[in-house]
Amino acid sequence: MPVWDDLVGQDRVTAQLDAAARDADAYVTVAADGGELPSSSKMTHAWLFTGPPGSGRSTAARAFAAALQCVSPDRALGGAPGCGFCDGCHTALVGTHADVEVVRTDVLSIGVKETRDLVRRAQLSPAGGRWQVIVLEDADRLTEGAGNVLLKAVEEPAPRTVWLLCAPSLEDVLPTIRSRCRHLTLRTPPVSAVADILVRRDGIEPPVAAAAAQATQGHIGRARRLATDERARQRRAAVLKLPLRVEDIGGCLKAAQELIDSAAEDAKQLAEEVDTKETEELKAALGAAQGGRMPRGTAGVMKDLEDKQKRRRTRTQRDTLDLALTDLTGFYRDVLALQLGSQVALANLDQRDSLERLARGSSPESTLRRIEAISACREALESNVAPLLAVEAMTMALRAG
Repeated sequence: MPVWDDLVGQDRVTAQLDAAARDADAYVTVAADGGELPSSSKMTHAWLFTGPPGSGRSTAARAFAAALQCVSPDRALGGAPGCGFCDGCHTALVGTHADVEVVRTDVLSIGVKETRDLVRRAQLSPAGGRWQVIVLEDADRLTEGAGNVLLKAVEEPAPRTVWLLCAPSLEDVLPTIRSRCRHLTLRTPPVSAVADILVRRDGIEPPVAAAAAQATQGHIGRARRLATDERARQRRAAVLKLPLRVEDIGGCLKAAQELIDSAAEDAKQLAEEVDTKETEELKAALGAAQGGRMPRGTAGVMKDLEDKQKRRRTRTQRDTLDLALTDLTGFYRDVLALQLGSQVALANLDQRDSLERLARGSSPESTLRRIEAISACREALESNVAPLLAVEAMTMALRAG
C-alpha cells in the first residue's frame, strides 16, 4: 500500500508530493553531496503544510518523509518512491528511522533550547537514509525566539536536509519562515472518505464509522477516537446536553464547573498513565537507590521533569476543553441549519429532538451570537484567561442568546 493512501481526500497535495519525491529520488541517485537541486525540480528543502484540524497535516508530512527515504528495488524498474513496504518507508512511518526526526509537543510551546537541538541535528548528513528529514508537527507552537532560531536553518539548510513544518494556517508561522517554505494547503476531507478509511484501515463497522465521521465533520483523528473509545462518546454526549441546561444562572455556573471538572479529570487520567512511568524511568536512569532515595545532584533534573509534566497537564486540559467547544459549535451550527431550512447534512443526528427544540425556541440571530460566544471562549483560553472564568462567561452568553 503506497504511503499516500492515508492522505484522505487530498488528491492535489498527493500529486505535488509524489512529483517532489520523484525529483528528490533522482537527485540523490545521480548527484554528489553538496550539489544543488535543478531550478525546474519539484523538490525543495523546506515545506509548510497547513489546513484545518483533522485535515491530515502531519499524516501528509510523514508520508512525504517516508517517500523520501524509500529504498524499494522496484524503482529500478520505474516504480515510484513511497511504496509503503520497504524498510525505509516502514521505519519512517512508524517513527524508528534514524534519519527522520518527528517533533510534536505535549506542552504549550516549543522553546529555544529544543529548537537549537533540532537545528544542530539538521546540520548532520544522513546516517544511512537518503535524506535527513525533520518533521515539526506543531510549528505554530514555536515561541518567537524559537522561530528566530529556526529561521537560519530553514533559510540555509544542509544539502540533504528537509524541513517539514505543520501548522493550522499561514498566519500561525512567522512571515520570515513561511516565505522560505513551499506551501501546501490541505482541505477538510469528505465525510464519506473518512468513514471509508475507518472501515478499511481500522476495521470499524461501517455504521459506526459513518456515524463517527458525520459527527466530527471529516476530522480523521476525532472520528477514529469517537468510533473506538466509549469514554469519548460519553463525554461528547454530556457536552451536547449543555445547551439545554443554561436556562438559569445556576444552571450556567453548574454546567461550566462540570465542563472544567471533566477536562481536569482527563488531564489527571493521562498524568496517571504517563507521569508515573516517566518518573520511574528517570529515577532508574539516574541510579536511584532501592527505596526511592535519589543520588545527590539529581534534584534539578527531577524538578525539570515535574515542570514538564505540569505543563503537559495544562495543555491536556485546554485541548479537552477546546474539543468540547468544537462539539458545541457543531451543535449550534446544526440548530442554525434547521432555522434557515438548509439542506446541509446535520452532524448531530442523534440529538435531533434537542436541535429542533432549540431551533423553534430561538432566532437565527441568537444562534449566531451563541456561536460567537463559543469562539470568544476559545480565544480567551488561548490568551491564558482562567478556564473557569472563560467558560462561565460563555455559558452566561449562551443563556442570553
